[in-house]
Amino acid sequence: MTERTYLRFSLAHRLEHIVALSSFTILAITGLPQKYPSAGWADAMINIMGGIEMTRQIHHIAAIVLMLETVYHLVAIGYRVLVQRVRFTMLPGVRDLNDAIGTFIYNIGLRKEKPQGGRYTYEEKAEYWAFIWGTLIMVITGFMMWNPIATAYFFPGEFIPAAKAAHGGEALLAVMAIIVWHLYGVHLKHFNKSMWTGKMTEEEMAHEHPLELSEIKAGTAHVMADEPTIQKRQQVYVPLAGVFAVALLFGVYQFVNFEKTAIETVQPRAAIVPAFSPLQPTPLPTRRPTQTPAALKAVWEGNLSTVFQQKCIECHGGLAGLDFASYASTMKGGSTGAVIVPKDAEKSKIIAKMSGAHPGKFSDAELKVLKDWITAGAPEK
Repeated sequence: MTERTYLRFSLAHRLEHIVALSSFTILAITGLPQKYPSAGWADAMINIMGGIEMTRQIHHIAAIVLMLETVYHLVAIGYRVLVQRVRFTMLPGVRDLNDAIGTFIYNIGLRKEKPQGGRYTYEEKAEYWAFIWGTLIMVITGFMMWNPIATAYFFPGEFIPAAKAAHGGEALLAVMAIIVWHLYGVHLKHFNKSMWTGKMTEEEMAHEHPLELSEIKAGTAHVMADEPTIQKRQQVYVPLAGVFAVALLFGVYQFVNFEKTAIETVQPRAAIVPAFSPLQPTPLPTRRPTQTPAALKAVWEGNLSTVFQQKCIECHGGLAGLDFASYASTMKGGSTGAVIVPKDAEKSKIIAKMSGAHPGKFSDAELKVLKDWITAGAPEK
């Protein structure tokens, strides 16, 4: 004898679940490696998916699919509640709090019977609203990262790294909740196939949802209105739902195309690029390839000018008013006054600088010629 079954989820419900499951899984697979880019496993996953740019594109497509599914879900809920007048059994209430406390007392052995569940238990409601809350957080923070210029226009720049932290943290929390909570409650504790087959046996209903089973047998689970009433409600709901859906779809379009980001405007590289490269210190500027005269003389033109150009002008080409680019600017000095005092090498500040640990320190031979040049009156030619 075949055991009696009850329809729990329609085909539309099951298709929604498949779309949400698929998009969520792809988002997790492509998102978590970007959260931990320096880890070896993350770098390997990104390379398998075709590099960081391809990984981000897949992540963005999955995000768009999830947002479109959310639009459909809102419209479908409106139809069931406003047209079919199905009870909004997913709303949490005081009974759910009592059931949670009662289940805890039952689990520690202080209560003989487990609280009876209705259409949805408190665990299912908590998981559903956690998914809704998580999706809302991911959409808001995702928009900030997808459109950083617009975000910085309305909010301080700190909002962007804050959004990145919240986005990654919520993603990790959602994945852990699915693995620890959903996987155990739906697949390990008792393999619930109703989201795939749409049906539950009478024994399963009596164990998981006894109150709903009682309502079904009593004929009070849901009483459908007559066809004319349904049609009248549809005439009002369908146009309003159409406007609402178009507004949400326009919002999704704006989400994707609000601004051009670097990912969209920069030409993709042919080779796979690393997902994360630590910042490196900026190297010192390469000195100009100049030649010091073989026999340095105590004159500026063609002699000391070449040495100054080679060792000093990279940093002192006008910085803070100190410029060694020409004889006149060298003799003028900087903002604190002259650094060369003709005929007095001891009072010339440049001698003290070049004698110490200065980046462009002169050699002993060059320093001797510099002193002789100043003592001779610092001639130009």
